[in-house]
Amino acid sequence: MEDANADLSCSSYDNCSTPWGSTHEETLKKLLKYDHISGMFVWTGFDYMGEPTPYPWPARSSYFGIVDLAGFPKDIYYLYQSLFTPGPVLHIFPHWNWQAGQTIDVWAYYNNADEVELLLNGRSLGTRRKQQDELHVMWRVPYEPGTITAISRNNGKVVLQKEIKTAGEPAKIQLQADRQSINADGVDLSFVTVRIEDKDGNLIPGAANLIRFSVKGDGFIRAVDNGSQTSMEAFKDDKRKAFNGLALVVIQSTNKKGNIELTASADGLKSASVNILTQ
Repeated sequence: MEDANADLSCSSYDNCSTPWGSTHEETLKKLLKYDHISGMFVWTGFDYMGEPTPYPWPARSSYFGIVDLAGFPKDIYYLYQSLFTPGPVLHIFPHWNWQAGQTIDVWAYYNNADEVELLLNGRSLGTRRKQQDELHVMWRVPYEPGTITAISRNNGKVVLQKEIKTAGEPAKIQLQADRQSINADGVDLSFVTVRIEDKDGNLIPGAANLIRFSVKGDGFIRAVDNGSQTSMEAFKDDKRKAFNGLALVVIQSTNKKGNIELTASADGLKSASVNILTQ
């Protein structure tokens, strides 16, 4: 691939697709254009092991899922959400940690609104509306540290507001269990998201800290992951490097009712613990 990224990454700007397919937006525009098309088939909803595409080895999984291997939504996930869910959606990206002098494209996916206004450190950068068959709006922004804020409005009334802040130095680990109560049947699972954050709780983009896990009580680590398509780390382990500031640890119950305490630690970071009840 002549124009491939050296780190074997694909952009969130939806400009990467399989040789035999098309991008998400290219496909969705056709679906929305023709009334006789009742639906479409997405290959695939999730990234999956094997068939590394569009990169060959040392990539070891697909890239074109709406959700990554660890179950973390990609930015494109919110485009589908904005098109096919009834509730209001507003999603802006990318992160806001760049270098002075860079100009960054900021995209927004939204629905249930007429327009979106973007602000940088409180200064309006203008309002955008989707035109013709556009599925997102965009601003080209000279980078300066601080906060970018998006505000969607319908008939002048605010629908949603989202912001992204420049993250500081990595300071702590944050654990977020999808369920803090699971069945004590020996098979039930809790999926725990692991975040590398600064002191104010902002996710650290690009963080790759090695995170170690320990469990006490009536459960055990079933698997770990981070969503990276090029990671060669084992899924069955008690440690995992973060990928873009995130990792995942899957906790499984035993047949005993009680409590599971999961602790995550990494060099130089404040550790974190979460309790999961088994009943």
